[in-house]
Amino acid sequence: MPPEKSKIVFFDGVCHLCMGSVQFLLKHNQKENLYFSAIGSDVFHSLIPENRIPNLPDSILYWSAGKLYLESDAILQIVRELKFPWFLFFGFWMVPRIFRNAIYRFIAKHRYQWFGKADSCMVPSPNIKKRFLD
Repeated sequence: MPPEKSKIVFFDGVCHLCMGSVQFLLKHNQKENLYFSAIGSDVFHSLIPENRIPNLPDSILYWSAGKLYLESDAILQIVRELKFPWFLFFGFWMVPRIFRNAIYRFIAKHRYQWFGKADSCMVPSPNIKKRFLD
């Protein structure tokens, strides 16, 4: 499937929280319809217009059906692709975006301090490599 038609989770490849989130998504996305790519990858640059890149958060972004979701909206769209009970978190869309994003930004701001930072991006094992886009 061409990247522009895929459901792609763009993540910070050196953030332990982000890498842990990717592992969680791999485990709980039974449909195997989520793909993954590091922020700044060739796929990222091929889909995201250059003029938008400086304004994007650098933690987790979600691309689906030609649309880019940011911050808590990205998380809520991603959980819709997970198995029970995780997809129930989509119900948090009822919480006003300003509050959801404030919590998201607080966690994103402190993620390296709380969870650490790797020296390099994770290397996917051969059995999940097909879910990672360069």
